[in-house]
Amino acid sequence: MNCIIFEDRAVSQLYPIVLGRPAYGIMCGSYRLAELAVRHFGACRGIVRHHLTALQRQYFPELHETQLAADQPTLILNASLVPSVSNLQQVVAWAAEKQPGKIVHEDRLVAALLSPEARIPSQKATYDEFVSFAYNLLQSDELSAHALKLDLFTYSHDVVHYNEAIINQNLEARLKSGNYQEVRDGLFVRGEVRLGENLVVDATSGPILIEEGTSVGPFCFLRGPAYLGPNVKVIEHSAIKDAVSLGHTTKIGGEVEATVIEPYSNKQHHGFLGHSYLGSWINLGAGTSNSDLKNTYGTVNMEYPTGRVATKMQFVGSIFGDYSKTAINTGIFTGKTIGVCSMLYGFVTTNVPSFVNYARLFGQVTELPPDVMISTQQRMFARRNVPQTECDIQLIHNMYLLTQEERQLTGEPLVF
Repeated sequence: MNCIIFEDRAVSQLYPIVLGRPAYGIMCGSYRLAELAVRHFGACRGIVRHHLTALQRQYFPELHETQLAADQPTLILNASLVPSVSNLQQVVAWAAEKQPGKIVHEDRLVAALLSPEARIPSQKATYDEFVSFAYNLLQSDELSAHALKLDLFTYSHDVVHYNEAIINQNLEARLKSGNYQEVRDGLFVRGEVRLGENLVVDATSGPILIEEGTSVGPFCFLRGPAYLGPNVKVIEHSAIKDAVSLGHTTKIGGEVEATVIEPYSNKQHHGFLGHSYLGSWINLGAGTSNSDLKNTYGTVNMEYPTGRVATKMQFVGSIFGDYSKTAINTGIFTGKTIGVCSMLYGFVTTNVPSFVNYARLFGQVTELPPDVMISTQQRMFARRNVPQTECDIQLIHNMYLLTQEERQLTGEPLVF
């Protein structure tokens, strides 16, 4: 069966997470939608926004180069689908019936199954053309709507919510499909890992999975459910607990709770990070901490470019876009979003736009030109032996242009 994973117009509400990555590339509960889809379907293609086309070609080639089979039905799948094993199992079971139809949730097309004879935009179709095609499927009376309920990401805080909700079932699925060895009660490792002395493990609420190449220093505390991806480094005296998903090649220290951290990000020093999402190539300076609970113990409201949103969640920390950094002893208030490519200093009491030096405590917020971030990117990549490509450089320029209005509307006294 063919599968086309597409980003719809509502994907922009996942700001700032999706400025530098497709929605299907968001890690949640240890999985990405792209990973699950490629595993379940014979041929997969990704449809992403214009500025991410080159990135898809470079980092998700399995979704860019694939030719769809002409004699197979095609599943159209929303890229904002939460990457839970339960979601995919329901989709696979529904599609296996091979009866054309669609699944709709709050005026968004979640999925559509089309017969082999159906006309589908060619691989050369633009993002706008495919989104128009998907909208026509949503409005069409020819496809019957099914009552299947699937979970979608709507706003960025949903990633934090669903990470807690689905991580146990996703880790159980990994244990069934992977070659893991249980080295302690509830602690499973795959391949060669290094575990320091005096390690304390609590798997009462869920398992802890550690992938090959990962090292955990001495005197650490691990409480499940938790997923430590390949080549993670956890420094000594760290606490990893309660629904943590760590992407590959991350460095972790201090206390991390109920948080998703994408590949190549560093929170290497002491400090608290809770109920948060960190994109890739983040660096949190020593002593950086965030709040994930209001003093009133009430639910958190988030301010997004589209307006205020009631999360209905009591615990919400920080949402970081890719490439942003914090200085030592930075303190981030509850429920704040940090744009891409920004530098933070002191107390962060408001949302932070992209491409700024944020030192509001000292009365200054200045714009960061893209050339500075490109130089920074080059140095970061070199430290990890990752080649900087034209695609990576162009993405910085594209994100800068996409966020120009955001800096102008922030209300902060920007100095250019």
